[in-house]
This record gives sequence, C-alpha cells and structure tokens, in this order.
Amino acid sequence: MSNPDTPRHVEVKDGDQTVAAAKVTTAEGAEGTARTSLHAPSGHAPPGSRASLVDAVMDLPEVQASTRLEATVPLGDGEALERLRQRTQDAVTRPAGSTALLDASVPPKAGQEPSQEPSQEPGHEPGHEPGHDVS
Repeated sequence: MSNPDTPRHVEVKDGDQTVAAAKVTTAEGAEGTARTSLHAPSGHAPPGSRASLVDAVMDLPEVQASTRLEATVPLGDGEALERLRQRTQDAVTRPAGSTALLDASVPPKAGQEPSQEPSQEPGHEPGHEPGHDVS
C-alpha cells in the first residue's frame, strides 16, 4: 500500500492524449476513507474512458483497503457517476458548485462470489484497459 500522505495520480490515455485523470488520497488506518477527484480535459473523450478511470481508481490497493469513498466528479459526468454507483455501496450524491460529491462505502473485495461482482460493460474489465497510467 502506498503512503497515505502521498497522493496517487491515475490517468486514462487515448494514444498520447490524456482523456481522464484522477487524484487519489487515503486516510491512514484499516477503516480509512479514500478521497478522489476526477477530471476530464475539455473536448471529446472516447466512450468508456471515464468508466475506465473509475475502475482504475477503485482497483487501487489503497482504495480497496478503505471502507469509505469520497469522490468529486464534474457535474454532468453521468458516465463516471454511474460507474461509481456500480462499484460502491450506499452511494449518496449531491451537487456542489460545478461538481457532484459522492459519498459511499467501498464493498469488501475478499469473499465476494462471482455473482456479486459489479456489473461490467462489455469489453471493460477493471485493470485490463489499455491506457491506464498509475503513478
């Protein structure tokens, strides 16, 4: 697990172009809260790129080890919000200026039956997307 004081930067690229990015920080401790801020540069983003970004964030070991997730998403980014709802439990969203804030529980990874896996869009398996860059 990475140092909770060091933010992680996650990017989804289309060729050389970054089409979506997120900053992720976590609170120390087993029952910590992961915080993420998702960003998408202006202009066209390929379909599925924002969902892929959410998958990359949710698959980080430090997010999986957290019990809560607080996410800031650009208002109107329905793709990212929908994917966050699919990958979390008890999600609550509210508008805040030009963003939407999502508070949710991170589901436990261990002991999940295959039928309990979050639904996947065809061709979009978490962690198996080309163009993920985690630093």
